[in-house]
Amino acid sequence: MSPTTDQTAPTNVTEVLERLDELIGTLPKRLDQCAAFTRRHLHLIAVSTVSDMAREAGVAPSVYMRFCQALGFSGYSEMQALFRVQYTAFRPAYDERIATLRPEMEGGPGALLAEFAEAGHKSLMSLANTVTSEGLGAIAQGMAAAPLLHLVGMRRAFAVVSNMSYMLGKLEVPAVLHSDTGRLGGPGVVGAGQAVFAATFSPFSQETLDFARLAKERGALVYGLSDVEDCPLAEFADGLLIARENEVAGFRSLNASLTLTTALVVAIGALQEGN
Repeated sequence: MSPTTDQTAPTNVTEVLERLDELIGTLPKRLDQCAAFTRRHLHLIAVSTVSDMAREAGVAPSVYMRFCQALGFSGYSEMQALFRVQYTAFRPAYDERIATLRPEMEGGPGALLAEFAEAGHKSLMSLANTVTSEGLGAIAQGMAAAPLLHLVGMRRAFAVVSNMSYMLGKLEVPAVLHSDTGRLGGPGVVGAGQAVFAATFSPFSQETLDFARLAKERGALVYGLSDVEDCPLAEFADGLLIARENEVAGFRSLNASLTLTTALVVAIGALQEGN
Protein backbone atom coordinates (compact mmCIF):
# COMPACT_ATOMS: atom_id res chain seq x y z
CA MET A 1 0.00 0.00 0.00
CA SER A 2 1.44 3.38 -1.02
CA PRO A 3 2.34 5.76 1.78
CA THR A 4 0.21 8.85 2.03
CA THR A 5 1.29 12.24 3.20
CA ASP A 6 -0.47 15.55 3.61
CA GLN A 7 2.74 17.43 4.18
CA THR A 8 3.97 19.87 1.56
CA ALA A 9 7.09 19.16 -0.47
CA PRO A 10 10.40 20.46 0.92
CA THR A 11 11.42 23.75 -0.68
CA ASN A 12 15.19 23.35 -0.25
CA VAL A 13 17.77 20.67 0.40
CA THR A 14 18.05 21.56 4.09
CA GLU A 15 14.37 20.73 4.52
CA VAL A 16 14.90 17.43 2.70
CA LEU A 17 17.69 16.54 5.12
CA GLU A 18 15.53 17.43 8.12
CA ARG A 19 12.67 15.33 6.80
CA LEU A 20 14.96 12.40 6.07
CA ASP A 21 16.34 12.53 9.60
CA GLU A 22 12.79 12.56 10.97
CA LEU A 23 11.64 9.62 8.83
CA ILE A 24 14.63 7.25 9.00
CA GLY A 25 13.71 4.41 11.31
CA THR A 26 9.96 5.10 11.13
CA LEU A 27 9.18 3.99 7.56
CA PRO A 28 8.34 0.49 6.30
CA LYS A 29 11.46 -1.60 5.66
CA ARG A 30 11.93 -0.94 1.94
CA LEU A 31 11.16 2.77 2.20
CA ASP A 32 13.51 3.06 5.16
CA GLN A 33 16.16 1.38 3.02
CA CYS A 34 15.64 4.10 0.41
CA ALA A 35 15.84 6.83 3.05
CA ALA A 36 19.10 5.53 4.54
CA PHE A 37 20.71 5.17 1.11
CA THR A 38 19.58 8.61 -0.03
CA ARG A 39 20.83 10.26 3.15
CA ARG A 40 24.34 8.90 2.46
CA HIS A 41 24.34 9.63 -1.28
CA LEU A 42 22.66 13.00 -1.73
CA HIS A 43 25.13 13.97 -4.46
CA LEU A 44 23.78 11.23 -6.76
CA ILE A 45 20.24 12.59 -6.97
CA ALA A 46 21.07 15.41 -9.41
CA VAL A 47 22.70 13.10 -11.98
CA SER A 48 20.82 9.80 -11.56
CA THR A 49 17.53 8.47 -12.89
CA VAL A 50 14.97 6.98 -10.56
CA SER A 51 15.99 3.56 -11.88
CA ASP A 52 19.63 4.30 -11.01
CA MET A 53 18.75 5.32 -7.45
CA ALA A 54 16.44 2.37 -6.96
CA ARG A 55 19.04 -0.10 -8.20
CA GLU A 56 21.75 1.28 -5.92
CA ALA A 57 19.33 1.30 -2.97
CA GLY A 58 18.39 -2.31 -3.69
CA VAL A 59 14.67 -1.71 -4.37
CA ALA A 60 12.30 -1.53 -7.33
CA PRO A 61 11.79 1.88 -9.04
CA SER A 62 8.16 1.89 -7.89
CA VAL A 63 9.33 1.59 -4.28
CA TYR A 64 11.73 4.50 -4.69
CA MET A 65 8.92 6.58 -6.16
CA ARG A 66 6.80 5.80 -3.09
CA PHE A 67 9.72 6.92 -0.96
CA CYS A 68 9.83 10.28 -2.79
CA GLN A 69 6.10 10.67 -2.13
CA ALA A 70 6.68 9.86 1.53
CA LEU A 71 9.03 12.85 1.63
CA GLY A 72 6.23 15.04 0.29
CA PHE A 73 7.22 15.19 -3.38
CA SER A 74 4.88 14.34 -6.24
CA GLY A 75 7.60 12.07 -7.61
CA TYR A 76 11.31 11.69 -8.27
CA SER A 77 11.49 14.47 -10.88
CA GLU A 78 10.35 17.09 -8.40
CA MET A 79 12.95 16.00 -5.84
CA GLN A 80 15.70 15.86 -8.47
CA ALA A 81 14.93 19.37 -9.73
CA LEU A 82 15.40 20.72 -6.22
CA PHE A 83 18.79 19.03 -5.84
CA ARG A 84 20.06 20.16 -9.23
CA VAL A 85 19.80 23.79 -8.15
CA GLN A 86 22.37 23.15 -5.41
CA TYR A 87 24.24 20.24 -6.97
CA THR A 88 27.81 21.42 -6.40
CA ALA A 89 27.17 22.14 -2.72
CA PHE A 90 26.38 18.48 -2.12
CA ARG A 91 29.28 16.87 -3.95
CA PRO A 92 31.46 15.32 -1.22
CA ALA A 93 34.73 17.15 -0.58
CA TYR A 94 37.78 15.19 -1.66
CA ASP A 95 38.88 14.50 1.90
CA GLU A 96 35.41 13.10 2.63
CA ARG A 97 35.64 10.83 -0.40
CA ILE A 98 39.02 9.50 0.73
CA ALA A 99 37.62 8.91 4.21
CA THR A 100 34.75 6.90 2.71
CA LEU A 101 37.25 4.70 0.89
CA ARG A 102 39.34 3.87 3.98
CA PRO A 103 37.83 0.37 4.40
CA GLU A 104 38.58 -0.54 0.78
CA MET A 105 42.08 0.96 1.00
CA GLU A 106 42.91 -1.31 3.93
CA GLY A 107 42.84 -4.15 1.43
CA GLY A 108 45.60 -2.45 -0.56
CA PRO A 109 45.63 -0.71 -3.94
CA GLY A 110 44.41 -3.90 -5.60
CA ALA A 111 41.09 -3.71 -3.74
CA LEU A 112 40.69 -0.09 -4.78
CA LEU A 113 41.48 -1.02 -8.37
CA ALA A 114 38.80 -3.70 -8.25
CA GLU A 115 36.24 -1.10 -7.08
CA PHE A 116 37.05 1.25 -9.95
CA ALA A 117 37.19 -1.59 -12.47
CA GLU A 118 33.71 -2.71 -11.42
CA ALA A 119 32.39 0.86 -11.64
CA GLY A 120 33.97 1.22 -15.07
CA HIS A 121 32.40 -2.04 -16.23
CA LYS A 122 28.96 -0.84 -15.12
CA SER A 123 29.51 2.49 -16.91
CA LEU A 124 30.40 0.74 -20.16
CA MET A 125 27.41 -1.60 -19.92
CA SER A 126 25.09 1.38 -19.44
CA LEU A 127 26.07 2.73 -22.88
CA ALA A 128 23.81 0.09 -24.42
CA ASN A 129 20.86 1.74 -22.68
CA THR A 130 21.72 5.35 -23.53
CA VAL A 131 23.26 5.28 -27.04
CA THR A 132 21.70 3.91 -30.21
CA SER A 133 23.61 2.97 -33.34
CA GLU A 134 21.38 5.29 -35.35
CA GLY A 135 22.01 8.25 -33.06
CA LEU A 136 25.76 7.73 -32.97
CA GLY A 137 25.84 7.18 -36.73
CA ALA A 138 23.93 10.40 -37.44
CA ILE A 139 26.37 12.44 -35.36
CA ALA A 140 29.37 10.76 -36.99
CA GLN A 141 27.98 11.52 -40.46
CA GLY A 142 27.26 15.14 -39.58
CA MET A 143 30.76 15.68 -38.19
CA ALA A 144 32.45 13.81 -41.04
CA ALA A 145 30.73 16.07 -43.58
CA ALA A 146 31.88 19.28 -41.89
CA PRO A 147 34.99 21.00 -43.30
CA LEU A 148 36.30 21.76 -39.80
CA LEU A 149 35.51 20.42 -36.34
CA HIS A 150 35.67 22.46 -33.13
CA LEU A 151 36.08 20.62 -29.82
CA VAL A 152 35.23 22.26 -26.50
CA GLY A 153 35.01 20.94 -22.95
CA MET A 154 36.11 22.48 -19.65
CA ARG A 155 37.45 20.97 -16.43
CA ARG A 156 36.80 17.20 -16.29
CA ALA A 157 35.38 17.18 -19.82
CA PHE A 158 38.62 18.60 -21.23
CA ALA A 159 40.23 15.15 -20.96
CA VAL A 160 37.54 13.81 -23.28
CA VAL A 161 37.82 16.44 -26.02
CA SER A 162 41.63 16.56 -25.84
CA ASN A 163 41.73 12.81 -26.46
CA MET A 164 39.38 13.33 -29.41
CA SER A 165 41.68 16.05 -30.73
CA TYR A 166 44.70 13.73 -30.55
CA MET A 167 42.91 10.93 -32.41
CA LEU A 168 41.43 13.23 -35.06
CA GLY A 169 44.92 14.60 -35.68
CA LYS A 170 46.27 11.10 -36.24
CA LEU A 171 43.40 10.44 -38.65
CA GLU A 172 44.14 13.73 -40.45
CA VAL A 173 40.66 15.10 -39.78
CA PRO A 174 40.80 18.92 -39.49
CA ALA A 175 39.90 19.88 -35.92
CA VAL A 176 40.52 22.71 -33.45
CA LEU A 177 40.72 22.08 -29.71
CA HIS A 178 39.43 25.05 -27.70
CA SER A 179 40.18 25.84 -24.07
CA ASP A 180 39.71 28.81 -21.76
CA THR A 181 43.46 29.43 -21.50
CA GLY A 182 43.90 33.16 -22.04
CA ARG A 183 40.32 33.27 -23.28
CA LEU A 184 41.63 32.55 -26.78
CA GLY A 185 39.87 30.72 -29.58
CA GLY A 186 36.27 31.58 -28.73
CA PRO A 187 33.16 30.85 -30.81
CA GLY A 188 33.92 33.85 -33.02
CA VAL A 189 36.28 31.63 -35.04
CA VAL A 190 33.51 29.13 -35.82
CA GLY A 191 32.04 29.45 -39.28
CA ALA A 192 28.72 28.45 -40.81
CA GLY A 193 28.66 24.82 -41.93
CA GLN A 194 31.40 23.80 -39.52
CA ALA A 195 30.68 21.47 -36.60
CA VAL A 196 31.14 21.85 -32.85
CA PHE A 197 31.41 18.95 -30.41
CA ALA A 198 30.81 20.18 -26.86
CA ALA A 199 31.25 18.01 -23.77
CA THR A 200 29.83 19.09 -20.42
CA PHE A 201 28.75 17.11 -17.37
CA SER A 202 26.51 18.01 -14.43
CA PRO A 203 26.51 20.67 -13.03
CA PHE A 204 27.58 21.88 -16.52
CA SER A 205 30.17 24.38 -17.68
CA GLN A 206 28.62 27.72 -18.56
CA GLU A 207 31.64 28.52 -20.75
CA THR A 208 31.00 25.39 -22.81
CA LEU A 209 27.27 26.08 -23.09
CA ASP A 210 27.88 29.68 -24.17
CA PHE A 211 30.44 28.59 -26.76
CA ALA A 212 28.08 26.01 -28.24
CA ARG A 213 25.07 28.33 -28.26
CA LEU A 214 26.95 31.15 -30.00
CA ALA A 215 28.40 28.70 -32.53
CA LYS A 216 24.88 27.52 -33.28
CA GLU A 217 23.78 31.11 -33.85
CA ARG A 218 26.68 31.50 -36.31
CA GLY A 219 25.33 28.63 -38.41
CA ALA A 220 27.45 25.75 -37.13
CA LEU A 221 26.18 22.27 -36.43
CA VAL A 222 26.39 21.50 -32.71
CA TYR A 223 26.74 18.05 -31.21
CA GLY A 224 27.26 17.28 -27.56
CA LEU A 225 28.15 14.81 -24.83
CA SER A 226 26.71 14.87 -21.32
CA ASP A 227 25.73 12.57 -18.46
CA VAL A 228 22.03 13.52 -18.34
CA GLU A 229 19.35 13.82 -21.02
CA ASP A 230 18.14 17.23 -19.89
CA CYS A 231 21.52 18.89 -20.26
CA PRO A 232 21.00 22.47 -21.54
CA LEU A 233 22.73 21.43 -24.77
CA ALA A 234 19.63 19.40 -25.60
CA GLU A 235 17.70 22.65 -26.13
CA PHE A 236 19.59 23.50 -29.32
CA ALA A 237 22.08 20.75 -30.23
CA ASP A 238 21.69 18.78 -33.45
CA GLY A 239 22.53 15.62 -31.53
CA LEU A 240 23.39 14.68 -27.94
CA LEU A 241 25.21 11.61 -26.65
CA ILE A 242 24.76 10.44 -23.05
CA ALA A 243 27.48 8.65 -21.08
CA ARG A 244 26.83 7.98 -17.39
CA GLU A 245 29.79 7.19 -15.16
CA ASN A 246 29.37 5.02 -12.07
CA GLU A 247 30.99 6.42 -8.95
CA VAL A 248 33.27 5.05 -6.28
CA ALA A 249 32.83 7.18 -3.14
CA GLY A 250 32.14 10.23 -5.29
CA PHE A 251 35.07 9.65 -7.67
CA ARG A 252 34.11 9.29 -11.32
CA SER A 253 36.45 8.06 -14.03
CA LEU A 254 35.74 8.60 -17.73
CA ASN A 255 35.40 5.03 -18.98
CA ALA A 256 32.08 5.44 -20.79
CA SER A 257 32.85 8.93 -22.11
CA LEU A 258 36.24 7.99 -23.53
CA THR A 259 34.95 4.75 -25.05
CA LEU A 260 31.98 6.46 -26.65
CA THR A 261 33.96 9.36 -28.12
CA THR A 262 36.69 7.00 -29.33
CA ALA A 263 34.07 5.06 -31.28
CA LEU A 264 32.72 8.36 -32.63
CA VAL A 265 36.13 9.57 -33.80
CA VAL A 266 36.95 6.27 -35.50
CA ALA A 267 33.57 6.35 -37.25
CA ILE A 268 34.27 9.91 -38.46
CA GLY A 269 37.68 8.86 -39.77
CA ALA A 270 36.20 5.84 -41.58
CA LEU A 271 33.49 7.95 -43.17
CA GLN A 272 35.98 10.53 -44.43
CA GLU A 273 38.28 7.80 -45.70
CA GLY A 274 35.40 6.32 -47.69
CA ASN A 275 34.58 9.63 -49.40
